[in-house]
Amino acid sequence: MKIIGIDPGLRNMGWGIIAAEGSRMRHIANGIVHSETGELGPRLAALYRGLCAIIAEHRPDAAAVEQTFVNKDAVGTLKLGQARGIALLAPAEAGLEIGEYAPNAVKKTVVGVGHAAKEQIQHMVRVMLPGVDFAGPDAADALAVAICHAHHLQGRALRVKATA
Repeated sequence: MKIIGIDPGLRNMGWGIIAAEGSRMRHIANGIVHSETGELGPRLAALYRGLCAIIAEHRPDAAAVEQTFVNKDAVGTLKLGQARGIALLAPAEAGLEIGEYAPNAVKKTVVGVGHAAKEQIQHMVRVMLPGVDFAGPDAADALAVAICHAHHLQGRALRVKATA
């Protein structure tokens, strides 16, 4: 199963695709969709078109999107929420099932603790996906989201198998 992980951002939207076969995972691709400064509408459109192109090229089977956290900057949080809407819309339009994960859940799944630093996350993603070369920190975060989703899908499959 191919999974695309998405780390929403208005300026830099990270994405990463992995293949999950049972408990094995391998890196397929990762990158960042950029939007320039300026009016919000064209920036969101650029993110949407970029993400749709990636989904069309790689044809993932599922998607996972990191949830946003609310901070003290209400305007920034609202803009990030709109970028997150794009991160949900593009895979939904492609007919993909979408998992949503809080940042602490991603960190706990990948590193083992919910308050891990970015360096710890990147290290563990490198351990889990040997030979990976990150397009940037946002792409590394997106790969972590994809890994989190793969683990949750595996756990769900084991529960279904156990109850059958």
